[in-house]
Formats: sequence, structure tokens, C-alpha cells
Amino acid sequence: MAERGDSLVLLGRDAADLEKSARDLEVRGAPRVASAPCDLERIETFAPALEAAEVALGGLDTVVVTAGLFATQDRLESDPDLTRRLLVTDFANTVLFCEEARRRLLAKGGGTLCVFSSVAGERGRKPVVLYGAAKAGLTRYLEGLDHRFRAAGLRTVCVKPGFVRTSMTEGLPAPPFAGEPDAVARRVLGAIDRGTPVVYAPAPWALVMTVIRLLPRALMRRVAF
Repeated sequence: MAERGDSLVLLGRDAADLEKSARDLEVRGAPRVASAPCDLERIETFAPALEAAEVALGGLDTVVVTAGLFATQDRLESDPDLTRRLLVTDFANTVLFCEEARRRLLAKGGGTLCVFSSVAGERGRKPVVLYGAAKAGLTRYLEGLDHRFRAAGLRTVCVKPGFVRTSMTEGLPAPPFAGEPDAVARRVLGAIDRGTPVVYAPAPWALVMTVIRLLPRALMRRVAF
């Protein structure tokens, strides 16, 4: 987005990181980069953050939601409080943030709401029982949003990444078709521009998950994937 000259507002909970990222994006070509505090664990930050973004940009045409919590299944099973935080943040609070963004976009005639879900929500699987459940709920919400508001001008883009080499997955064994951040970003940006309702990134995950969805339950109980 920066390289093609889009003006941006970054939302996040680490002010120093936001400032560093903003300056980097200006070097990459963004004519204007502002930032505002927002934390998916604190609902009260949602409206002020989006209001600040509207003021800084003179209006919103696209909102991209990439934030969330992640932890391995073993860790979540041993830490009920972390499980609660993850389920609330990755589903309930993300939906509430999207609802705030949806209202603001529709009030101005529409726009694009792009939200990162995950292939983990496609099917119940052993390694991602809890994380996958949160992402499954988010995916269904975005599908319903698309059905309800597309005709009113809201273009909903649900991103379903497979394994991407980022700090979130650092230390985890990389499966086949692991993606690089820049390539995933380019694919997602193309989907935003087209208004594609669902995009898998990297692309091979669309085929992989088609196969996974077709596997019988008895086989899913036996495989580790």
C-alpha cells in the first residue's frame, strides 16, 4: 500500500512500534502515515482509534484487521486464562471491532473491510482445536457480513492464511507451502482491490483445504495435521 502511494493510519497497542513502522512506510512511499492506540483486548479503544483514523485521512475507504493472539494447543490446554483471552480476542472482540468499522464505512456509502482469519478455522483439527474454533467463528461472521451488506456497498474480504513465516510462527516447524510475508501481502492487496470475498494465502492452501474438508471424520481422528 505504501509503495503505491496510499495514505495510511496504523492502529496498535505498542506506540514505539507504531512510530517505527510509520516512519518506515513513509520511506517506502506513503504520502501520509499516522497512528493511533488500539488494543483488541480493550473494547473501549475501538471507536476512538477509528475516529482518529477518519480524522487523519479525511475519511476511510479500507480497514484491514490483522491483529490477534496465538498459542499452541498444548499451551492453551494448560492455561485456561490464556485460552479465555485468545477466544475473546480472536473472535468476540475482533467481531466488535469489525462492527464499529462496518458502521463507519457504511455511513459514508461503503468501503472494504479486510480481516485476517485462518485456514485453522476450515475444519476441526488436533493441533488447533481452540485457535481454530475462534477463527471458524470469525470466518462465518465475515461470510454473513458479506451476504448482508455487499449490496449496500460494503466489500468484505476474508483472508485465510496458511503458515506464514512471521514472528507469530517463529520456532514452529514450517509445513509445505509456507508463505513469505511480502508475497502474502501482495496477494491480499490484490484481493482487496478486486473485492474478493475469500482469499487463501499462499494460493496452494486453497487446494490443500479443499482436500482437508473432504476427509472423513474417522480419518481426521487418525492424522496429526
